[in-house]
Amino acid sequence: MVVRAMNPEILKITERIKKRSLKTRGEYIDQMRKQLTESPQRKKLSCGNLAHGAAACGSNKSDILGGITANLGIITAYNDMLSAHQPFESYPTIIKQSALEFGGTAQVAGGVPAMCDGITQGRPGMEMSLFSRDVIALSTAIALSHEMFDGQLLLGVCDKIVPGLLIGALTSGHLPTALIPAGPMPTGISNEEKKKVRELNARGEVDDDALLEMESKAYHSPGTCTFYGTANTNQMLMELMGLHVPGASFVPPNCALRDQLTKETVKQVMEWSKQQNFERSLANLVDERSIVNALVGLMATGGSTNLVIHLIAIAKAAGIELTLDDISDISAITPLLVRLYPNGSADVNKFHSIGGTAYLISELLDNGYLHGDIPTIHPDGMPAYRKTPCLDSDGHLAYQNLQLDYDKTVIRRFDEPFESQGGVKLLQGNLGNAVVKISSVEESERYIQAPAKVFHSQSEVKAAFAAGELNHDCVVVLRFQGPAANGMPELHGLAPIFEAIRSFGNKIALLTDGRLSGASGSILSAIHLSPEAASKGPIAYIQDGDMITIDSKQGLISVQADFTGREPAVAPKFEPGLGRELFSVFRQNVSSSEFGGNSLR
Repeated sequence: MVVRAMNPEILKITERIKKRSLKTRGEYIDQMRKQLTESPQRKKLSCGNLAHGAAACGSNKSDILGGITANLGIITAYNDMLSAHQPFESYPTIIKQSALEFGGTAQVAGGVPAMCDGITQGRPGMEMSLFSRDVIALSTAIALSHEMFDGQLLLGVCDKIVPGLLIGALTSGHLPTALIPAGPMPTGISNEEKKKVRELNARGEVDDDALLEMESKAYHSPGTCTFYGTANTNQMLMELMGLHVPGASFVPPNCALRDQLTKETVKQVMEWSKQQNFERSLANLVDERSIVNALVGLMATGGSTNLVIHLIAIAKAAGIELTLDDISDISAITPLLVRLYPNGSADVNKFHSIGGTAYLISELLDNGYLHGDIPTIHPDGMPAYRKTPCLDSDGHLAYQNLQLDYDKTVIRRFDEPFESQGGVKLLQGNLGNAVVKISSVEESERYIQAPAKVFHSQSEVKAAFAAGELNHDCVVVLRFQGPAANGMPELHGLAPIFEAIRSFGNKIALLTDGRLSGASGSILSAIHLSPEAASKGPIAYIQDGDMITIDSKQGLISVQADFTGREPAVAPKFEPGLGRELFSVFRQNVSSSEFGGNSLR
């Protein structure tokens, strides 16, 4: 295989981001270098401060008090309600033992909340989901504020947790840092069966008992949900950014290889922590190149649209100004090489079994679509990520050359992609900016022109469907779902309804200032619309019957209507409950989705 030079367009976009971010990135790096010169912080603490920090450390107390060894801070999203995070229960013990073996110590610095979008779908609690990312970032920063640590280990997997951990850790970006995943649960029933039963239930042809039985077979054990939603997109992109050790993303939980990968992560972070080497600090690892690598990976795999929002917010935390235009331009030139559910039938276990991550990275590197020169938590850089992890005869971690079991229904070579463009596309027009996940939509259904049917809540859409009011060609306009309105909940619970409407022979699409899950389904959906209705964006003026055009081929979104004399719609009255009232300060200060739905800056 001839390795091609870096794609000139990828280089051009990267340089554009660098130039735009020159001031903010420079200020961030200066701050992180200043923080590094004051490390290790423990030596600068007062005797009373330090004694408090080491009081419970037992036999390791003298090492921590003396500041002789590197001390790693563990931030964990463990809870035993969420399948993806339950395996983290045992990780602190493994990490502490490994730290001692490698000549250092480790402490659990703090825990962060971890909510599950799968549980809160269609429920009021979903209105806190996006804001939980910022709460996690704040919680991470608080845990690290004790100045006791020389490195950071971030334990998290799912939707808002990984971005939140990373944003918070970037406030201590002078420290070496790695994320440690837990791995996916075993495959349950087929994705096609899941989709079928959900649609039949929406149509009233299958009762809730049968639906629950099916769902329980799909989500059945510890580990991450196996579809390629936000959680697994997180894992893929962290590896492409060099923030995992190679091959860590999709090894299942509670196995010897997973434990060895965790141990290897401790080893690498400990080594860099002892050196206090800024080159391997989180601030230096998360740069314009690694962000572009993540974007290329997002497009090449048809990943979750949630990462469009999260990557903008992560970049900002590192002083990098990323825009929707950057994302759209990368999508336009990046071929779609992977199809996983909801974009295909296979899940991440299948992808992993055929050597998927290492193969994808190899293909992208060989064809000049990844910055192969970025620093990573592994000392050998991105080339190390071409290999797959295994256990040697003594049960220790080893790496072997890629053994690809090529399956062109799941992953493609660069010269025979599923599509010539990436999975996510920017839409622009007289309604503002939106994004669409085209990788999950059949090409024949990527265009619609139909009258609007306007709603202000998911319950209104469900009621209209039950009453037979949506049995015609239409664009469902669901507004007041943006960050400032109600926290921008995911709307995945509506997917079975839309699938049922389509099954009746109708053309259907969604237009919203809200979000969809990473498992968003196959209906044409223009989401993340900005400006949102709460900011009196054009969507606030749409009325039933206005002709809406969504053209994902051309990247256009528009309404044919004269808004002269129209008043903007009034937002539904806020109903407190479940703690949502506590988040008013977030709703009042949040940026638009176009700027990351960020309430922190």
